[in-house]
Amino acid sequence: MIVIHDYEPTWPEEFERIRASLLQILGPLALRIDHVGSTSVPGLAAKDVIDVQITVAALTPEVKGRLVQAGYEHKSGITHDHVPAGEDPDPALWAKLFFRQPEGERRANVHVRVEGHPNQRYALLFRDYLRAHPRSAKTVERIKRELVKRHADDIDTYYAIKDPAYDLIWIAAQAWSGQKGGGCPPRRSQ
Repeated sequence: MIVIHDYEPTWPEEFERIRASLLQILGPLALRIDHVGSTSVPGLAAKDVIDVQITVAALTPEVKGRLVQAGYEHKSGITHDHVPAGEDPDPALWAKLFFRQPEGERRANVHVRVEGHPNQRYALLFRDYLRAHPRSAKTVERIKRELVKRHADDIDTYYAIKDPAYDLIWIAAQAWSGQKGGGCPPRRSQ
């Protein structure tokens, strides 16, 4: 059952605790660790799950092994992200590793993506665009709330509708970032 919660001001602090732990686990294998998804946008309602993106140079067995050894649950059935219409469909560009939090810890989805790949940029630009455009963030919230009213118990339908709607934000974010002088935000964890 999908539940959308009002924005919780503790989400950034909860991310920071997760981030600190992941930095200890991965060390220099993590090029950056970012708070992404709806919980990373101030004021935006979201599922109460912290989305974390770990940017790496490559999806290596060592990255996977360190996370599994630390108790993260690897979801082997999730190997790539949705490909927005018109994007290069090469599966290698959308590949990722996906993990859930260790048992008993704060709910989190951990996405490991390769630096510079479109799925890595998508998460960052989506977040940054919504942070800079509160009216768009409120529209995203409305989409999610309406979807939950109709499909809270059908996650496949929820994402089948949400993903293409979010792709509209991706298109706007790409245009916006080009106007702001660059493609990907600077290399620092947020």
